[in-house]
Amino acid sequence: MNDFRTLRVLDRFKPVFEKLGVDYVVMRRILQVKLTMDRRRVPTVFNASHKKSGRNAEREENFFVKSLWIYVLMGLLMVPFVILGDHYMFQMILVFSVLMFMVMTSMISDFSTVLLDIRDKPILLTRPVAARTVSMAKAVHVGIYLTFLTAALTILPLIAGAVWHGIGFTAIFLIEIIWMVVLVLVLTAMVYLLILRFFDGEKLKDLINYVQIVLTVTMSVGYQIAIRSFEFSSIFKVEFTPAWWQFLIPPIWFGAPFELLLHGQRDIHTVAFSLMTLVIPILALLTYIRLMPAFERGLQKLSYQGGSGVKAKGGWSGRVGLLVCRNKEERSFFQFASSMMRNEREFKLKAYPSLGFSIVFPFIFLVNQLRAGDWSQVTHGRSYLMVYFTMIVIPTVVMQLRYSGAYKGGWLFKVVPLRSAAPYFKGTLKAFIIRLYLPVYLLVGVIFTLLFGLRVIPDLIAVLLCSLLYVVLCWMLLSKKLPFTEPFGEKQNDSIRVIPLLLLLGVFLGLHFAATLLTYGVYLYIAVLLLLNLWIWGRGFRRVHF
Repeated sequence: MNDFRTLRVLDRFKPVFEKLGVDYVVMRRILQVKLTMDRRRVPTVFNASHKKSGRNAEREENFFVKSLWIYVLMGLLMVPFVILGDHYMFQMILVFSVLMFMVMTSMISDFSTVLLDIRDKPILLTRPVAARTVSMAKAVHVGIYLTFLTAALTILPLIAGAVWHGIGFTAIFLIEIIWMVVLVLVLTAMVYLLILRFFDGEKLKDLINYVQIVLTVTMSVGYQIAIRSFEFSSIFKVEFTPAWWQFLIPPIWFGAPFELLLHGQRDIHTVAFSLMTLVIPILALLTYIRLMPAFERGLQKLSYQGGSGVKAKGGWSGRVGLLVCRNKEERSFFQFASSMMRNEREFKLKAYPSLGFSIVFPFIFLVNQLRAGDWSQVTHGRSYLMVYFTMIVIPTVVMQLRYSGAYKGGWLFKVVPLRSAAPYFKGTLKAFIIRLYLPVYLLVGVIFTLLFGLRVIPDLIAVLLCSLLYVVLCWMLLSKKLPFTEPFGEKQNDSIRVIPLLLLLGVFLGLHFAATLLTYGVYLYIAVLLLLNLWIWGRGFRRVHF
């Protein structure tokens, strides 16, 4: 095993650990094993691009270290907030809001495997290893990752603060970052403890999965925000008005010491906020230490693999299946695919970030339109056609429908007494439309209707019909493998085939724009799309076999 540089630095604190009653030699060996195993773990921000290969396995690349540059780039987002202006209270509230969000989401998404690790207990606690040594190894393990993550996020803001505001500003900033990390660690553990107190481990795993999805979307969309943040220097010309509810918001606490120590603001609110910056993290840490035994007991629920119970037959998916499916075979596959999309965590982690992009991208392009003209010009123009960008999710998810973590059960579909696989494909694609795409489309469509008025409703109907046609075209142009019958991470070579499908989306957008130039052109476009849908959903699946 590697003798990690981190452990060599930790060796300098050996006397401190020994005074705490920790067997340092054993703790170091435990950490060495944990860090070696962690080299094979892929962070959430790399999930979409990581491919399994023998070469990577041989080199055992440290994906966590390689992912730190992404966090450094996200730290660039905070630099304008630090350097533009001298309203430290407001500026640092923004900085610590971003910091706390990024650290907590990363903590839940990528470091939950560290904080919630129970695999070592059956091995270590049956040996002559003290429980205190095991607990300290876990605490140091979490501390190592949080140190690297926080350093990557804050290195650029710290340098910017030192250059623009001096060493005193940076010293305060650095101390507060340490207290913030302590507070985030305790808050995360308390959230876990609360969930484990009332629910089983499956609920906690679901929470972690959804936070991973949020983090993936945030990291991707964050680049857009980071680029535009340099354009808003006048935002810092604000007045801060204290209120009682601000005592419930931690980023406000962390902004107060800058005003107190650098600007000499000694009003009661500034002093109170500054005291909370120091007192609350300490109290939280003491509470966490006191509740640590209950937390460790609650972690045993993670070994429970059960679900939340069997859903009643003929529930939501059954009722919708009666409306959208033509026969009972198709309805059965519709319900099965709906269940897979709802319950399989790995599929959600792969597919759901695309849903987030399809919600955000129409508004990003709308903002770009606003930068080029005023609001009245945008609302009276054809910017509502940006709703077509909700359809970027379709080729990506249709491509992912063939993969599953339970792919070994795919043999069942080859022994069913059906002559054609058409009901399976049609039911699965309809489940994708109803469960995943339609909520995104309705959300964006309602907001666009509020922004542009009722005049866009015919255009939204045309977009919906176009999306139904686009789903089948994507399925026909991508490989027609049985859904949920191939493992993730293998033979995922269809990504390049998504590019022509995105170009096809541009063709639909161009045709719709041309239709808006004609009198009643949109209604003619709707009629053509309706006929095409009837034809392709009826005949496009005729020659499909298992």
